[in-house]
Amino acid sequence: MAQRGIREYDGKKMLSKYWSEYFSKDFKFPGKVVLVDPETKINELTKKFNWLNKEKLVVKPDQLFGKRGKHGLIKANASFEEVNKWIKERINKETKVGKVTGKLTHFLIEPYIPHKEEYYIAIKSNRSGDIIYFSNHGGVDIESVWDTVAEIQIDIGQDINEIKIENKLPKDTPNDKKKMFVNFIKGLYKFYIDLNYAYLEINPFVISGNEIVPLDLVARIDDTGHFESSGKWGDLSFPAPFGRKLTPEENYIKMMDEKSGASLKLTVLNSKGRVWTMVAGGGGSVIYTDTIVDLGYRDELANYGEYSGNPTTDQTYEYAKTILDLMTREKDPKGRPKYLLIGGGIANFTDVAKTFTGITMALRDYKKKLKETNVKIFVRRGGPNYQEGLRIMKNLGKELGVPIDVYGPETHMTRIVDMALGGK
Repeated sequence: MAQRGIREYDGKKMLSKYWSEYFSKDFKFPGKVVLVDPETKINELTKKFNWLNKEKLVVKPDQLFGKRGKHGLIKANASFEEVNKWIKERINKETKVGKVTGKLTHFLIEPYIPHKEEYYIAIKSNRSGDIIYFSNHGGVDIESVWDTVAEIQIDIGQDINEIKIENKLPKDTPNDKKKMFVNFIKGLYKFYIDLNYAYLEINPFVISGNEIVPLDLVARIDDTGHFESSGKWGDLSFPAPFGRKLTPEENYIKMMDEKSGASLKLTVLNSKGRVWTMVAGGGGSVIYTDTIVDLGYRDELANYGEYSGNPTTDQTYEYAKTILDLMTREKDPKGRPKYLLIGGGIANFTDVAKTFTGITMALRDYKKKLKETNVKIFVRRGGPNYQEGLRIMKNLGKELGVPIDVYGPETHMTRIVDMALGGK
């Protein structure tokens, strides 16, 4: 699977939206959050969110980096006017966070909650299933009090309702909060599973009356769950890591992805690399990348990405054309061949013939450049209409005069990597 970080804002909005489905009615989460970006008309926010003028507020950047308090990037217990001024002084300004420098472009505003006790919870996936971490001593220094953290393992196929969570809570858990915490842990885990999270950390969360309020949230989504969970995700974006500027090609694919029901992803790792991939599926892209690196070609790996979710022929054409344009801009200075690995597992619902038609359209457009840059193509795919898709690819190799080795599901998924790079 491919884990993709999401904004704190989006994680909290999802929690708020589905709170009644997963959590006891005995406690609530108000879900008051506002996201500000360079296009936001800050002065008009109070018309839509009247609580901004009624409550003390917290504001902080929301750009996939942590330790914001330690970097002086949190303004707390502030009025809306103070928050407005604080944002305007920082938005679109180059800022150094640790060793990374980038522009601050997105800010999260939420109510300020006075509190004394802070709690910690996190869920992450592992080989055996999932593990839940819980402590009554949350906060920025959780690592220094890790001996207070209880670990609850949920094995693959195991129902969390079968586990006696109360018996696994830390020994110092207040008795009057045990029932609330048990219900919260169970609900959060079900939320985590149903919405295809791969990592979810709330550090800290606090209790205010009958409300549980996440003060800080970090989350990653398993984007191979797009088909199953995108309806619940809503208009979810996957921002680039702080300080990393998208290339024009990456930005183009990102815009395509946002306008499409399919999943189209591209990260350029090394534009001069000789090994390029065009992989169907987020899980497949991870496996192909790992195999390439294991074979010693880490420094030659040019890109990382995926196309999945049954993209149209036109979408696949634009995606393939973007990769081919990058790949064929210049020859290898040592005259060595370049490799294009068109792979994937066995599709469940993606029409292989339809997507391969888009890829072959792009390959025809780049016939001359493929020859000039000495590109060798290896294909492996299975799924609906795969026989027709493979036939199209085989015929194309003869038509273009470009070497294209084609394999179906009878061949191991990453065998073409070894064939290409190992020469076997």
